[in-house]
Amino acid sequence: MRFDVFTLFPGMFAGPFDESIIKRAMDAGLIEIRLHNIRDYATGKHKVTDDVAYGGGGGMVLKPEPIFAAVESVLADALSSTPIILMSAGGRTFTQAVAKELAQHPRLALICGHYEGVDERVREYLCTDEISIGDYVLTGGELPAMVVMDAVARLVPGVLPPGVPEEESHASGLLEYPHYTRPAEFRGWHVPEVLLSGNHAEIARWRREQAERRTRERGRKPSA
Repeated sequence: MRFDVFTLFPGMFAGPFDESIIKRAMDAGLIEIRLHNIRDYATGKHKVTDDVAYGGGGGMVLKPEPIFAAVESVLADALSSTPIILMSAGGRTFTQAVAKELAQHPRLALICGHYEGVDERVREYLCTDEISIGDYVLTGGELPAMVVMDAVARLVPGVLPPGVPEEESHASGLLEYPHYTRPAEFRGWHVPEVLLSGNHAEIARWRREQAERRTRERGRKPSA
């Protein structure tokens, strides 16, 4: 899986993907992350990437020319076959189902908006999708892009041990069941006996019941 990220601030991605599971996946060649600075594709002496909005209003808007130039140059022959996703507060809400959908593609392009957003022509004529990670406003699309990349990367075969993605919260429409590890007793709090029983059928039944209960208690509707 290859991620092409188009941003004005590539340095923001340096820390989150230099550690842990995603780093190991990159070292193993399962994940490839390419960062592309939109400013590198701007023209003129000052490499301007934003301008005031027509019609007035506060804030600056990212210009279409450098974004189109960056995406078209990087994707080249893969332009028509690669999902081009704008990270946008007005996009469809990101869910585990959307992550599974995106994980079916060998390559994804993510455009990180900034300031007041991007010129509407980027949204209308370049992007194939818009994604929001929630109903709140951030300073730019970089953090949402990281969230999408992390969630999608975990679904790439080989990144996690077999069976783990299917057991996690939201994978089946339920929140995940409680987990326990050693010691069996801590400050008087005990691990449920069923988990110590060795009866795998009973353990599976208990986990399902706990997942359904947690989902209901937190205001979610369990799946059938």
